[in-house]
Amino acid sequence: MSALDDEIRDLMRFAAQRSMLPRFRQLAAHEVEMKGADDPVTVVDREVESFLTEALTRLAPGVAVVGEEAAHADPAVLDALSGQCWIIDPLDGTANFAEGKEPFGIIIALADAGRAVAGWIYDPVHERFCHARAGEGAFVNGEKIVARTTGQDRPVTAVSRIFLTPEQSRLVDAKLAPHYTLVDIPRCAAEQYPRLGLGENDVSSFKRTLAWDHAAGVLWLNEAGGKAARLDGSEYRVDEQNKPGLVGASSPAIWDEFVARVLA
Repeated sequence: MSALDDEIRDLMRFAAQRSMLPRFRQLAAHEVEMKGADDPVTVVDREVESFLTEALTRLAPGVAVVGEEAAHADPAVLDALSGQCWIIDPLDGTANFAEGKEPFGIIIALADAGRAVAGWIYDPVHERFCHARAGEGAFVNGEKIVARTTGQDRPVTAVSRIFLTPEQSRLVDAKLAPHYTLVDIPRCAAEQYPRLGLGENDVSSFKRTLAWDHAAGVLWLNEAGGKAARLDGSEYRVDEQNKPGLVGASSPAIWDEFVARVLA
């Protein structure tokens, strides 16, 4: 790994050991708030984001930082996504964490001109560190990996019904259920993208495509040889996070077949 990769890993690990793991299953009621429907935030989210924002600013003065909680407090923060910026999800899988269960993690991406150029995904419970750089491949704990499928006749497909309308849910049953083994999502992009690259899931369809959830994972999966792209086949850009529809798959062939069925 490069010196930067080591630095980012150490920052993530320190943040998790200082703020996250000691509070896992130890949160008091007043340490969890709701930003919206099914959108909790905890004291840990804010503490980790504050630490990482300060640390990354010291690491690269002049590079903007777009944190999930900062953007919620001030949407103008999102304007920085069109330039060079760090993107932070300080506690991905907050709902899981607040309920005292796994998975959860930390995600950081570095973007420039709307495209992720590097990404880091850390699972603090299992000490799994995924990272990628544009054009350089994808890695897990420093070892270069190639995306692999589950090998199942019916590809394993993670689809969340949380944000689907009743009509969309019926379409899932009609178009996908006959051809795929449908499983629930882990409610954690820091877990979902590794599952797509490491042979646990074959497809995942995302309705919400916020930059802090997807920038690092999309880059990592594509660098591993899988495929993550918009439904129309266009690339995922961090400065188009309100554009709906994103599909990740363990191989381009599985991606093509899945999207063809969805759009049929």
